Amino acid sequence: MGVLMIADKDPQGRRQLANIFSTAGYQVVETDSAAGVLLDIFKKDAQVVLLSGDLEEIPSAELISIIKKCNKNMTIILVSNEQSLPLIRKVRKEGIFYHALKPSSAEDQEELKLAVQCAFANAGAAVAGGAGHKKA
Repeated sequence: MGVLMIADKDPQGRRQLANIFSTAGYQVVETDSAAGVLLDIFKKDAQVVLLSGDLEEIPSAELISIIKKCNKNMTIILVSNEQSLPLIRKVRKEGIFYHALKPSSAEDQEELKLAVQCAFANAGAAVAGGAGHKKA
């Protein structure tokens, strides 16, 4: 399976998500900083980013915009308890793949696992579509 980056400033929440996805067979990279997210994107290790709310001084909507400017094909799942309609509209406009509430039950965890599975399928399709291109 692919590499999943989990970005969350809350160590307990990050560890919980990491356990869920490493148990499901994904290679998990964890970070608690926007710098860590951007570094991994530049290294092109992760195919999917699970962004859990704001990191450091950067609101999630701004970070999503920066990520998309660095790699427009990056698949981002936003996981937060934020339900502000203007914020959700903004991050959807930026191009997130999915928005989910932080998992609080087995059903929520299953929903998030399915979203990640679909995100990797989507990321694979994007890579396959660009397979004939070479770097200059």
